[in-house]
Amino acid sequence: MLNFCPMTKLVLFYNSITEIPTETWDELNCASNLYFSPSYLISIEKNNPQISFFYLVLIDDTLKPIAFSYVQIIDFKIKKHPIAANNELEKTKSFLRKILFPEEKPFKILVCGNTFVSGEHGVFIKPGHDEKKAIKALTKGILYEVNSNRKLNKDIRLFLLKDFMNESLSFTNELKELNYSSFNVEPNMTMNIQGKWLHFDDYLASMKTKFRVKARKALKQSSEIYVKEVSLKNIERQLPNMTLLYQKVAEKASFNFGDFNLETYRTLKENLGEKYILKTYWLDDKMVGFISGILNEKSLDAHFVGIDYALNREYAIYQKMLYDYISIGIKNKVKIINFGRTASEIKSSVGAIPKALTIYIRHKRTLKNKLLKLFLQQIAPTPFNQKHPFKTSQKDENS
Repeated sequence: MLNFCPMTKLVLFYNSITEIPTETWDELNCASNLYFSPSYLISIEKNNPQISFFYLVLIDDTLKPIAFSYVQIIDFKIKKHPIAANNELEKTKSFLRKILFPEEKPFKILVCGNTFVSGEHGVFIKPGHDEKKAIKALTKGILYEVNSNRKLNKDIRLFLLKDFMNESLSFTNELKELNYSSFNVEPNMTMNIQGKWLHFDDYLASMKTKFRVKARKALKQSSEIYVKEVSLKNIERQLPNMTLLYQKVAEKASFNFGDFNLETYRTLKENLGEKYILKTYWLDDKMVGFISGILNEKSLDAHFVGIDYALNREYAIYQKMLYDYISIGIKNKVKIINFGRTASEIKSSVGAIPKALTIYIRHKRTLKNKLLKLFLQQIAPTPFNQKHPFKTSQKDENS
C-alpha cells in the first residue's frame, strides 16, 4: 500500500519491495549496489517473516525519487551479563539497562538499515542532492509512519539508524537535532586488496615472516578439509546442517539483532547467482563449517559463517575461512573485503584494519531517551590488539 507523509508531502511508503514501481528504481539508479537492489531486498523480506518491513522513497518537488531507505522491525532481548562486584561503571550501566531495557521479555526495535549485515546499507541518497535535508526528511517520515499506525506506535520503543561510516557523519549528525544520540559500535574490519596480488601466494609473500608462518601452519592444519560450492541443485541437502552450524555461532555472539533464516540463501542464489558466495566445509563426510558473502561492486562482503567449534582449534577452520575470503577477493579482483565486526583481533592478523561505524538511536519516551543518552556515554567498542602482518619495507621481512 502506498502512503504519503503529510509532514513533508514528499515521502512515499511501501509495505513490500514488490510494490515499488520499476520506474522508481530506474530513476534512483541505486541497484548497482546490491544492498539497494530489489533482487537482494526481496530475498531478505520473503524469507524472514519474523521481521516486519517497510520502505520509504523521498521525492523532490517535481515528484522525482531522490532517496530511498528501508526499515526492519524486530523483536529484541538484552542478554544478561555478570556484574563485577566492585565495578562502579558496570553497576551504573546495569542500573540504567534495567530501567531502559527490562529483561523479562523481548521488545520491538525499529531499525533503519540491514539487521543482518554490518555497514551503511539502510539509506541511499542520489548524488547531487542535499544529504542533510534528505536524512532528516526520511527520519521524520519513519516517525510519521509509526505514529500513524496504532500497533506500531504501541509496540516500538526504540528507533535505530545503522551503521554510518565517518565519511557520512557530516550529514547524519543532523539526526541529533531530532533527539537521536550517537555511539560507536564494534568496527567493521576491512582489508584492501593490493593490485599486485594476482594469486593467493602473492598475498602470502607480502606478509612478515611470522605471519606467513602462522598462515602456512593454519593451512596445513586445515589441509584435510575440503570445500563444496553450494548451488541450487544441492542446497536442499545442505541447509539443515548449515542451520545447525549457524546456530552454534549465533549462540556465542554477545549481541545480535535476531536469527537469520538460512532459507534466504536459496533465494539469494536464485536472484544473484555467482555474485552470492556460498561454500560448505567438510571433514570426511561431516560438514564442519560454511561461509557466505556477496560480491558487491568492487567489494567482497563476508556474511554469516557456521563453525563446528569442537573441531575449530584442531583444524583451524575459521582461519581457513578467512584465507578463503581473501583468495576469493583476489580471484574476483575486488578492491576491498569487508569482514564484518566480530573477532577483530584474528581478522587483523590476516590484514584487516578497523573502520569505525556509528549508530543513531532514540527512545520513544522523553525521559528514557535522556537516560539512554547517559547510558550510551559509557558504551565503547571492545579494545583489541591490532596486528600488522604486512611488510612495509625490507627490514620488516623478519619482524
